[in-house]
Amino acid sequence: MRLTRLVAGLALLFFASAQYWGLRIAPPDKTMGDVYRILFVHVPAAWNALFFLVLSFFSCLLYLFRKNLLWDRLAESSAELGTVLTGITLALGSLWARPTWGVWWTWDPRLTTTALLLILYLGYLILRRLVEDPIRRARVAASLGILIFLNVPVVYFSVKWWRTLHQVQSSPETMAPEMVIPLRLNALALLGLSLLFLAWRMRIAARKTRLEEREALPPKSTGVRA
Repeated sequence: MRLTRLVAGLALLFFASAQYWGLRIAPPDKTMGDVYRILFVHVPAAWNALFFLVLSFFSCLLYLFRKNLLWDRLAESSAELGTVLTGITLALGSLWARPTWGVWWTWDPRLTTTALLLILYLGYLILRRLVEDPIRRARVAASLGILIFLNVPVVYFSVKWWRTLHQVQSSPETMAPEMVIPLRLNALALLGLSLLFLAWRMRIAARKTRLEEREALPPKSTGVRA
């Protein structure tokens, strides 16, 4: 409980500091003006989305090797977070693209592969709801989770492999220090809040597992004979 409160407090502190720094201290961009400030949330959301999808991938691998439902629960929970953050990334990117590129959406390689990533993981989560047997569900979901993860490195390297409207990955060397700080603070804030959601989601998944195991047990004999 103390650790949860500490993580939540730090996440909120980082988040508040990031918004103040990003809105009041960071200067306008020379070409984009103030609209670039959307990137202070858009980019950290993308970073965290990739982090949780990588976590889900390794959890799928560990389940296939260990056969422990704990790893299946972690794979599902982290995939849910990664999917939500991917959706947020696309939504914020669209808001940024309209005044910058003049369109809400374009079939840019980075955008297209990210949209495909969102669809694939939504399919992964839907599949989990369609399989009732927990062992079979975990096995099938782990295999699918490993397969669809192949699109994650494609998303990351798409701006380097193809000619694209989307800029390449930024680094502290390509940005002013006043712009780097709110990016990092928001990234830490989103990571802390996401880890809290992950812990809560894992508890829900554990309760669901216990309920499924209880329902799978044969009914107890009442001892009454006909």
